[in-house]
Amino acid sequence: MTTQPLGDGSATRRRPGRQLARALSFGLVLATAVMTAGPAASAASPAPGIPDLGPNVTVFDPSMPVSDIQATLDAAHAAQVDNEMGTTRHAYLFKPGTYGTAEHPLQIKVGYYTEIAGLGASPTDVVINGKVEVYNRCLADGGTANCLALVNFWRTLSNLSINVNAAGQDGCRSSANFWAVSQAVSLRRLNIGGGNLSLMDYCTAGPQYASGGFIADSKLPSVTNGSQQQWLTRNSEVAGWSNGVWNQVFSGVVGAPDDAGFPSPPYTTLDATPVSREKPYLYADAQGRYKVRVPAARKDTRGISWADGMTPGRTLPISHFFVAKPSDSVQVINNQLARGKHLLLTPGVYDIARSIEVKRPNTVVLGLGHATLTAVHGSTPLDVADVPGVVVAGVTVDAGLEKSPVLLRVGKKHGPRWSSADNPTTLSDVYFRVGGPHVGKTDIALEVNSDNVLIDHAWVWRADHGVEGFTDTQRWNTNIGRNGAVINGDHVTATGLFVEHFQQYNTVWNGDDGTTILYQNELPYDPPTQADWMNGAVEGWAGYKVGDRVKTHRLYGGGVYVFNQNNPQIHTENGFEVPATPGVRLHHIMTVNLSAGIIDHVVNGVGDAADTTKIGVPVYIADYPAP
Repeated sequence: MTTQPLGDGSATRRRPGRQLARALSFGLVLATAVMTAGPAASAASPAPGIPDLGPNVTVFDPSMPVSDIQATLDAAHAAQVDNEMGTTRHAYLFKPGTYGTAEHPLQIKVGYYTEIAGLGASPTDVVINGKVEVYNRCLADGGTANCLALVNFWRTLSNLSINVNAAGQDGCRSSANFWAVSQAVSLRRLNIGGGNLSLMDYCTAGPQYASGGFIADSKLPSVTNGSQQQWLTRNSEVAGWSNGVWNQVFSGVVGAPDDAGFPSPPYTTLDATPVSREKPYLYADAQGRYKVRVPAARKDTRGISWADGMTPGRTLPISHFFVAKPSDSVQVINNQLARGKHLLLTPGVYDIARSIEVKRPNTVVLGLGHATLTAVHGSTPLDVADVPGVVVAGVTVDAGLEKSPVLLRVGKKHGPRWSSADNPTTLSDVYFRVGGPHVGKTDIALEVNSDNVLIDHAWVWRADHGVEGFTDTQRWNTNIGRNGAVINGDHVTATGLFVEHFQQYNTVWNGDDGTTILYQNELPYDPPTQADWMNGAVEGWAGYKVGDRVKTHRLYGGGVYVFNQNNPQIHTENGFEVPATPGVRLHHIMTVNLSAGIIDHVVNGVGDAADTTKIGVPVYIADYPAP
């Protein structure tokens, strides 16, 4: 464990590190029976416009007693709060209306693989009087030992309003709506008022570190960032923002803090987001019919998309979707896609032995409740053709026991490309795992060959802990992942790209005119020896590599972290490696040592070493090349 300062510099706390979690037992939690409300509860054929979303979707109606809703959600949290590596997936959806009262607020706690979302056309159509929260997870002794937020992954909150009401909570927890999370967690289309939002839990044996995160298209009160190591807030409004540890990035945010003092505080602020598209969302119209709103791509925007009415875009009736269940075969899914259907993946784990093939332009693939595609027999679970306007959102892709060439491919590596700058193929809240719940093997996790692609929040993770029961040396030779993200297409934009622990370059960007807004990387924890971590004659592989032939590239707010716990003597020559050309520019980048291993330089031999003489103290470079 290492001692590191919190973002305001006023105190020091122990950073337990996610690596400690791997030593714990992650047994599956027994499923808790919960009530299914609304249309999903019916065993009969659903009415036109009201889909059968399966047993893992619960729909609430405002006429239901608050106590019944509370009991259902409490049981769900109890089942999922420790189920980090489990297979249960669930979505809890709220029809338009108000839930909870001043005297009896609805206080929701969100566990693993849980989606909480409103079914309104606007976030103001569903109002929660109460709180929707995530707290530090206590990992030892059943008490408050080893409480942290560093492994609070895989949960979603979107499309509703929260009127913060802490009635009945203790003094500390009544002070804010707490959202203490790390990677693979998104906040989207929220309207929060009546109290503050804290991105760290300073009440549960806190404050403790967290490693998030992502907010988009939201109107927020004053936000306490606190101990969050990195965060991206995009196209939102904030009443205020305090604290920050390492990279805190704001893009197109009304009320964002100024970044003139970088790195103290460590803010990076872009007045507008160059390319954006909000995530599709399911909603019910005035007649109760389900539809999916697919927002349009936009350029050079700031603020929320719903300020003047419905988010610009197109509406698709649910009848235009094939609503898939985990029991549906890939052949059935592909036949439906070939007929021109869009794809709605209901919550669950789908075993994918051949690729789901998305061939038609403007196809929407929308997952609910962290729907998960697992590679079987070395398959590529999701293959998107070189066509414009495809949207893949809310999907997790897992490597399987046999090595896949790639887990999600966008476009072919060679051949003609058909794309549109005004209608980019978009990946929103798309997550990848190599190891963790089971052994995983892939050459590449995400490969983008098409031009004009938007990656809007992705976590690409080769597991540093899990249930496999391996030592670190065994994990290095068993959970195989060469590269996390390989970008070969031109004009690709990433807003919120998190890539961790891969065995060579974590990210390789070969396409020209690329842009990344917030990049976070941890190098692998588990190389056994320096010989296992060599790029030819070079010690180690950079966490972010821009190809030698690239002429134009921009990165805003990037960090590469090192924790070589398997062999603390291992060196990595550079955190970032880019061609030395005027068109390739990195703005506000850093490396940091988490207590083991050494990064010799920040970028291309420039910058001091992130070594054990400065544990937890970032080495910053404001601009490369220097102006």
